[in-house]
Amino acid sequence: MIRYDKESEMDKKTIDLQKTVHALCSADPELAPLLAELGFTEIVKPIMLNTVGKVMTLPKGAAMRGIALPTIIRTLESHGYTVIEAPQEEKK
Repeated sequence: MIRYDKESEMDKKTIDLQKTVHALCSADPELAPLLAELGFTEIVKPIMLNTVGKVMTLPKGAAMRGIALPTIIRTLESHGYTVIEAPQEEKK
């Protein structure tokens, strides 16, 4: 029996909030159904993912859908993802 004590690079699932939804879902096909459960119901439609998904980030989509970003982050983390957050924008 082979035992792995450390996660391999392939096992690490990372979500960069600066990347588009299309880029994230293309890199990890398991992500789209999870996001759909969170309220991003249109994401499972290929035409939406291939159009709007190419310009939409998770924070922008969350704001549009009225979904709290911390809820999304907690859910992703509970499913084994590491979430990389963008630095807070400075107020002008």
